[in-house]
Amino acid sequence: MIRNPSVAGQFYPDDPAVLRAEVARLIKPAEPRIEARMVVSPHAGYMYSGAVAGAVYGRLEPPEVAVVLGPNHTGLGTRAALVPYGAFLTPLGEVPVESELAEEVLSRVDFVKDDALAHLYEHSLEVQLPFLQYIQPELSLVPLCLSRLSMEEILALGRGLAEAVRHYPRRVLLVASTDFSHYVPDRVAREKDRLAIERILELDSQGLVEVVWREDISMCGVIPTAVALEAARLLGASRGELVKYATSGEVSGDYAQVVGYAGILIW
Repeated sequence: MIRNPSVAGQFYPDDPAVLRAEVARLIKPAEPRIEARMVVSPHAGYMYSGAVAGAVYGRLEPPEVAVVLGPNHTGLGTRAALVPYGAFLTPLGEVPVESELAEEVLSRVDFVKDDALAHLYEHSLEVQLPFLQYIQPELSLVPLCLSRLSMEEILALGRGLAEAVRHYPRRVLLVASTDFSHYVPDRVAREKDRLAIERILELDSQGLVEVVWREDISMCGVIPTAVALEAARLLGASRGELVKYATSGEVSGDYAQVVGYAGILIW
């Protein structure tokens, strides 16, 4: 599969020079640099969430391979969809799929399927790629698009992903693509999102899912985040840091209906 950009010119610039300049503006390198096992990064339009994404990517030691896990907003394809071959294109160029690692994940988790349809128009993975390409021009990718997994399946996929990554000979970063609360007052978003962020910082995948359901937190990428958290924990991660949190109200001026964004490092 050669996957063409779906939201270039909408969520981020489609002109390569303009996009490169925009990502360079948003990524502000800061110390200490972390060889993270996992990051949480938002996937809204760059004018709203780009500063949060840039803050977290600016703290990274560049990975060689990114396993990007995003939610399925379109409803197309299977509920655990992986593309094990080909490349994803952005205005900054081609990101090849890391086929060997992708095939290893497919072989270890039977409900993950080779499915390009789920990825065709999905923006949650796509908007991460220019940031990753900027910090690592030689990046390769394992793309996972997820929806409707039970807690048992979340844990099973986390285990399978950890097993696939554990002995892989290249440096792998897990990227959980998610926004947090959607279209609630700013005060409500901050209160509810804090509860979810606390569970992430504790590497508590089951606690994250439970608090999102119990508190009715409209976190679109809770399943990808929980899967990545479980994998990161099994791979030895033990620390987390909230790099930046913001809401769309800080850009739009509308604090009555906001979306929450968090950039988090796990290592």
